[in-house]
Amino acid sequence: MRRPSDEFVMSWYEELAKPPWAPPAPVFGIVWSILYPIIIIAYGYVVYRVVRGEVPMTLLAPILINAAANVAFTPIQIGLRNLWLAEVDIIMVLVTIVWSMVAIRPHAQWAALALSPYLVWMMIATALQSSITWLDR
Repeated sequence: MRRPSDEFVMSWYEELAKPPWAPPAPVFGIVWSILYPIIIIAYGYVVYRVVRGEVPMTLLAPILINAAANVAFTPIQIGLRNLWLAEVDIIMVLVTIVWSMVAIRPHAQWAALALSPYLVWMMIATALQSSITWLDR
């Protein structure tokens, strides 16, 4: 059940100028419901190995920054309605995915490769956010 505030938020987002290639809203939920389990398994495995002392603790840096930036995106974009800050945030998400993949690869190649769909989606999402930020400046 939608709350009145949900309608207000969705109408604001729907009114933003978007590029013609922007995916329909339901696609986001579908994609994230696929990606989050992959992300949790890949990053969870690395965190498990860090806790056990099997891999360097430094691997946590890109994972934790990525998680924080990922969680912060919607409150920044939708809650604060700050497209420029959302742009900075989504770039941080993208950069930390690459950083984490490079850092993890020597220790758990499968975990690094498992993040590939996340990387591809975030490249698309970053291009979309950049377009929205530019079109609604």
